[in-house]
Amino acid sequence: MSARHDLPEIDAFTRTYWDAAAEGRLLIRRCGACGRAHHYPREFCPHCWSEDVTWEDASGRATLYTWSVVHRNDLPPFGERTPYVAAVVDLAEGPRMSTEVVGEAVAADGELRAGVELAVAFRDGVPVFRVVD
Repeated sequence: MSARHDLPEIDAFTRTYWDAAAEGRLLIRRCGACGRAHHYPREFCPHCWSEDVTWEDASGRATLYTWSVVHRNDLPPFGERTPYVAAVVDLAEGPRMSTEVVGEAVAADGELRAGVELAVAFRDGVPVFRVVD
């Protein structure tokens, strides 16, 4: 069996994040020193370098910043999913996040545009986003 390139390697620090995702919750990190949120999870604030950061539940709301439709990917299981939409979204709490946009609206040409409202969903414990109706 080949490796799954779409699932994370979980370590002691990120276990909290992935355990929450498995429960259908999206977590971000917030800095107690400067107040800014960030994603992907780090043990320090990328804005002010403080180590006073904590986990926080995100709302799951986002807007589409940019995207690309991927028509070819040779790594399993991506080849079985093509075409798919790789995207960067702006979370309501501020951070940008790399993800995938999924759902029926994605299949229709012209449905995606910068600024469209999205909501988090989870596939195999990994956060993805759907267009909000």
